[in-house]
Amino acid sequence: MSRGSSTSREWDATARERVVNALAAVVISTLIAGWSWSIVHARDLAAPIGAARPHSPMIAAALARPGAPTTAYLTDATLEAVTDRILASERGASGKLRATIQPAPTPIHADSLPAGAHVEYSRGGEVAPAPTGAGIWGVLLAIGNGVRPVANFNIITLLPFSTKQNGRIGLYYVGTWPGEHGTRGPARAPAGAYGNPQGFIQVTPQNANTRVSDHFALRDFLTHDQPNVWPKYLVLQPRLVDKLELVLSDLEVHGYDVHGVKVMSGFRTPQYNESGGNPAGRANLSRHMYGDASDIYIDDDGDGQMDDLNHDGRVSIDDARVIEQAVDRVEEAHPELVGGAGVYTAAPGHGPFIHIDTRGYRARWSGTSGG
Repeated sequence: MSRGSSTSREWDATARERVVNALAAVVISTLIAGWSWSIVHARDLAAPIGAARPHSPMIAAALARPGAPTTAYLTDATLEAVTDRILASERGASGKLRATIQPAPTPIHADSLPAGAHVEYSRGGEVAPAPTGAGIWGVLLAIGNGVRPVANFNIITLLPFSTKQNGRIGLYYVGTWPGEHGTRGPARAPAGAYGNPQGFIQVTPQNANTRVSDHFALRDFLTHDQPNVWPKYLVLQPRLVDKLELVLSDLEVHGYDVHGVKVMSGFRTPQYNESGGNPAGRANLSRHMYGDASDIYIDDDGDGQMDDLNHDGRVSIDDARVIEQAVDRVEEAHPELVGGAGVYTAAPGHGPFIHIDTRGYRARWSGTSGG
């Protein structure tokens, strides 16, 4: 082998080594710059969070910067894992709640956030460190320079009960609750179960489809009156929605398709409970007035009435009893959700259905109307 060939190979090796060293220096410099950027902005996060500010431009800018050092924290998988931890206590025993309903604005307690992260709240065109008034607030996860909305979860804050004046809120007639006249509930009822509601959810055409759980939206629980009056006002207890979801999950485990669940009657204003529609069979202290009762049926085939759940070839009160059995199993597993279950036969205007509530003590009955 010639001396010239050997010298050429040695020069090539030296050149390659220089290239590798140069690339390594670039990589290390880039990492140092990124770490420095993260440290500086992590310190910024320690400062108090400011007042409400426009968020749309900030979100758009953050999501449009895929090269930002914090973007890695905001992948869908990471966001899902983080929000699962944040919202674990907010999704109920069913794990299917998509909203928390609060009488007064209260931020979510986020005990297991990544370093440098915090939760913010959005409504309309603003972001705030905590909900600041009645309405429906979205949840945002902020990490460094990035902000991502938390999908499928809202905080709903209430208008106070004192908003109601002379039996109505604005143009919407509500009536008066029994407690306003000094009427008390049954002695076996938990304290406060028949007191006045803490407040009202304001429902508009724009927010009526806001989901409160996997299967239910605000619209499902509205009183069936005053169709042309908006906003409407709703009383709804999360424990009812949680119980309904648990019942549906139990039915699914037992082989029933529940995607066609329908709420026949949810919240009833005292005025409607007394005289609206067909009031026959309605209790003067109906749990519907307190936001923790619903009449439901399963209608997977879309014919407007209960399905033949027990497969006996006909639709009857026995199909409602299939759901009642699920209620019994749920209450056994979750005694904190104990309440009433009443099965009803078909009547003019509706098929069989079941009433489910969370009144705080066990009650069972059957009937031909009401709910």
